[in-house]
This record gives sequence, C-alpha cells and structure tokens, in this order.
Amino acid sequence: MNTLAFSAIVCAASFCAGFLGSLTGLGGGFIVTPVLTLVFGADIRYAIGASIVAIIATSSGAAAAYVREGFTNLRVGVLLEIATVVGALIGASLTTVLPTHVIAVVFGLVLLQSAYLITRPRVEHLNSVRSPDDLAARLKLDSSYPTPEGEQAYRVRNVPGGFGLMGLAGVLSGLLGLGSGAVKVLAMDRVMHMPFKVSTATSNFMIGVTAAASAGIYIRHGYVDPGLAMPVVLGILGGSMVGARLLFATPTARLRLLFAVVVAGIALEMIYHGLAGSI
Repeated sequence: MNTLAFSAIVCAASFCAGFLGSLTGLGGGFIVTPVLTLVFGADIRYAIGASIVAIIATSSGAAAAYVREGFTNLRVGVLLEIATVVGALIGASLTTVLPTHVIAVVFGLVLLQSAYLITRPRVEHLNSVRSPDDLAARLKLDSSYPTPEGEQAYRVRNVPGGFGLMGLAGVLSGLLGLGSGAVKVLAMDRVMHMPFKVSTATSNFMIGVTAAASAGIYIRHGYVDPGLAMPVVLGILGGSMVGARLLFATPTARLRLLFAVVVAGIALEMIYHGLAGSI
C-alpha cells in the first residue's frame, strides 16, 4: 500500500471516528487508536500520539458549535478541567514506562465499563425540580439547554464527586489517548446528574484542553509521527463537525445505544489482543 492510499484510508476511518466521537462526547480517539493498532499494525504509543493530536482538532470542530447552540456548560467545563489537566500529565508520564499490552488491556477495560454504565437508564431532568446543591449554587453551575419543547433547566449536583472522577479521566486521557470522553460523560451524566446531551457537549469542550496537556510529553518522547497524525486530524475534524450538526435532532436513547455498542465492541477487541500479547 502506497503512502497516498494509506493516508486516504486512515482519513476515512478517522472521519467515522470523529463523527461518532462528536455525537457521544468520546472525542474520536476511542476508535482511531484501536484501528491504527489492530488494522494497520501501528505501535500503540504512536497510535495514541496521533489520537491525542486529533482529539484537539475534534474539540475545536465540535465545541464551537455546541457552545453556540447552548448545550455546553462552560462553568462546569472550566472547573473540571483543573482536575483533568493534572491527571493528564500523570497519565502521559506513565505511558513511557508501561508495556504496550498492559496499556491495551486497561484501554479495553475502561471502555467496557463505560459501555455498561451508560446503558443504565436515568430519567432526564429529574434533578431540575430538586433543591439546589449548595456548592453548585455558589459556583453558579446550574443552567439550561435547548430541547424541542423549549429551554429546559437543570441542576448540577455532587461537584466534589465529579471533580474527583475527572482526575481519573485525565490520567486515562494521558495514558490511553482517549481524551477520556467516556469517563467525562459518565462523570457528568451519572455523578453530577447533568442531562446526557449537555454532558456530551461539555465533554467535547473539555477534551481538547485535556489532550493538549499531555501532547507535549508524547511529542518530547517522539511518539507523534506527522505522517500518521495528519490524516487522522483531517478526518476527525471533518467528522466531528458533521456530528455536531446532528446532536440536537438525535434522540438521547439512540445516543446511549450508539455509545454502548461501538465502545463495547472495540473494548473486547483491545482486551483480547492485549491478553494475547499481539499489541
């Protein structure tokens, strides 16, 4: 396969990854890293390096649209980035010392747990009628977002729990090149009781900053190959912009199902190859 054909195929796969990553808030890295590793045989560290650079593009492509449409909770995103940036620096440092098959198994287990948790039903807007959370109220984190029936208010809860889980999300982002969107969405959706679409949009806003925090470490160790990263960035950026346009019209139940099915399949592949030592 020549360089042009390779770049075109990687770009097409990255477009699909960016599209799904934008709709689910995962950031695209959850597909790009396994595809580069399992299909094209790239070293997982170089795949993660390309993924991290692409995640920054994904965030740039989708976040602006979500902010403009009123889905993103900027106050929550900025607050939680404090934890994820610190975690990302720690995770990126661990990548240089852990074996690749260990990274692959951890990658798969994280995604498998995320797929399971996101399918557990939770009634949207239930917290909009509860009394406000004291810390969230002081930080003015409560907000609203657009729905077909008009603006829907919601309350943010359990800020310390979400902040702590975001630290773990940052570690996983730096270690696995995921942008840690899976954990971020779960933290906001399950722990902080934010609506799923708001969690997805806010995750897209955050993942670029988290990825940028760890990208420097990958670049310093030589794990970012421009020839591999360029088609990934172009594909994911295009896909994320298309996905951002479809979020408003897509039912939440379908987003959850899409999230779970795609992530579970990739998780099982990564765990299998990691345990088999073929990565």
